[in-house]
Amino acid sequence: MCRRWTPGPQSKGRRSVPPFALRPRVSTAWPGPMERPAQPEVCTLEDIVAAAPRGFRWFQLYVQPDRQLNKQLVQRVESLGFRALVITVDVPKLGNRRHDIRNQLNLKTNLLLKDLRSPQERNSMPYLQMSPIDSSFCWEDLSWFRTITQLPIILKGILTKEDAELAVKHNVQGIIVSNHGGRQLDDVPASVDALPEVVAAVKGKLEVYLDGGVRTGNDVLKALALGAKCVFLGRPVLWGLACKGEHGVGEVLNILKDEFHTSMALTGCRSVAEINQDLIQFSRL
Repeated sequence: MCRRWTPGPQSKGRRSVPPFALRPRVSTAWPGPMERPAQPEVCTLEDIVAAAPRGFRWFQLYVQPDRQLNKQLVQRVESLGFRALVITVDVPKLGNRRHDIRNQLNLKTNLLLKDLRSPQERNSMPYLQMSPIDSSFCWEDLSWFRTITQLPIILKGILTKEDAELAVKHNVQGIIVSNHGGRQLDDVPASVDALPEVVAAVKGKLEVYLDGGVRTGNDVLKALALGAKCVFLGRPVLWGLACKGEHGVGEVLNILKDEFHTSMALTGCRSVAEINQDLIQFSRL
């Protein structure tokens, strides 16, 4: 008999090859999950491809004010075999990140954006500080991106029915439901709380993924039950990396996969296709 699960405060995902996607700005050679390198990076795109040549890679873009720079970067990732372009839509400006302030973290002055330079430019321009994010980026700009790339376009940072419907209207291929790790705006919904609304709004016309809050295999099961196609992992991967390096990342992913398979077995799900919303019991409050 299937036991029903009540959604917790964190988020969720899917099965083997596990539907876990690596979100942080690191590259590992662990086989299986998709990698979504985010710009800014601490290593070049070419380095990432070399480290995991068989990896399934998407590229996350923070849109730059200089369109030519965006064009060069997007076409470069496409030529390197990346499979999709993820455009960040929830950072028109940085939120009030108190932990960053407390830790005196200043990416604009401390981070060199190797990815924004071609291999030829790196020799002549060894230092490049982080560019400002284009705060004027809007829905109409998506059509320009379609003129410069054949990659599917995924929007990261959607939390509402209204924005999900606009994403469908503008013919993007996917949505990542994300509150940016809770670091952009205080008191926004948890990603998992926004997930059902977004899934209902798109009516199956595009794929929906979940980012943020995934800590256990049970979280993965709940996200799939609520309609996510897969989940993205951030902090757990960094914790594994900090503890044991590349092997630590592999251990984290294996733990999540084993927990996910256990949760499937204990809820009577023989395959991912059998995971559905009937597994979730919503609060009656």
